[in-house]
Amino acid sequence: MMRIPMMTKQDNIQSTEAEALIAQIKQRAENLYLTRQLLCAESVVVTLNKALGGGLSDDQAVAVAAPFSAAMGDSGCICGALSGAVLACGLFVGGDQPHRNRKRMRHGARQLHDAFRAANGATCCRALIQKVKHDPSAHFRQCAGLTAGAAEMAARLVLARRPELIEGAD
Repeated sequence: MMRIPMMTKQDNIQSTEAEALIAQIKQRAENLYLTRQLLCAESVVVTLNKALGGGLSDDQAVAVAAPFSAAMGDSGCICGALSGAVLACGLFVGGDQPHRNRKRMRHGARQLHDAFRAANGATCCRALIQKVKHDPSAHFRQCAGLTAGAAEMAARLVLARRPELIEGAD
């Protein structure tokens, strides 16, 4: 799992606040999925946008993420939860100057991809659901866990790069 490096040498207050925020983000994203309010990518983007002040309305966040849910529109390709995590990171890592931060955003996307694959064994939805695809309940639970994990990974990456977001978090 990705770890947030120490953000200050003063004490662990900011790190403790970050861990509490990350846990809350993880739980919110999972809850949105488990209660069937949103799909995987939508849950991740909406949660991070709202928690960290991304500036999108909930409808805008859903609109941006919806095509990536359910393995990029039921294609079976990249996991929607991972796609949502990458989208959310782009929103925050790009900051006010996304054209100048493209390389930084691509690097973050790669870090998320590699961390997700290391944690779950794959990034392709078809591969991830192989063992549970014939059991709708197990499939749903697995996707809820992937959604929670992707939201956590995205939050860790964003807060490691933009620790100032902790102060204004919802």
